[in-house]
Amino acid sequence: MRIAQLQVALARIVNVIALVALRKDNFMDTKEIWNKYQEEFYFFILKRTKNGDCANDILQSSFLKIHKNLDKLKDPGKLKSWAFQIIRNEINDYLNRSIFDITDAKLQCLDEDLNPFTEVCCFDKFLSDLPKEYCDVMKLVYIDGKPQKEAAACMGISLANTKARIRRSKIMMIDRFKECCKYETNIDGKLVGQAKCTNCESPNL
Repeated sequence: MRIAQLQVALARIVNVIALVALRKDNFMDTKEIWNKYQEEFYFFILKRTKNGDCANDILQSSFLKIHKNLDKLKDPGKLKSWAFQIIRNEINDYLNRSIFDITDAKLQCLDEDLNPFTEVCCFDKFLSDLPKEYCDVMKLVYIDGKPQKEAAACMGISLANTKARIRRSKIMMIDRFKECCKYETNIDGKLVGQAKCTNCESPNL
């Protein structure tokens, strides 16, 4: 009986060793992933950010997460799609950080050399001009100060949908500021410059 138990235990050990060896053979390490995919990943990021420096930053942060979580990947056949998902998340985080933030109906992202008068230029108009579903979520989050999760519940939509609407709203408002007020965006996607529109220059505002 004891010999039989030892044989079973030995068989299990052999199986474990075989599985470890198989995993080692099938799974690439971070360096191999970098050598094989870094160029493809870089241009994927660049296409979406339109900024080389930002693309490099996102690529590096993505590979840090890939390296950190590589041991959690169970199926080597899904490595590329898994890595792309990490990269997409990093791109979304970048877009959320780089697009201007609005607090108490102020454009806090504008450079410090913009005075408080131009900082709120046209804000209310551009906000009210947004499609209703975008305007509502922006008011809930940035004027009423509700967390995005709570705003999602108020509107009866998912948190992911809420974040997507906020991103889209910010993009639309930035476009309006650039078109109407002649602001520009820097490499970080933030509004800079001096307002040059009739509304901004009106002494009655």
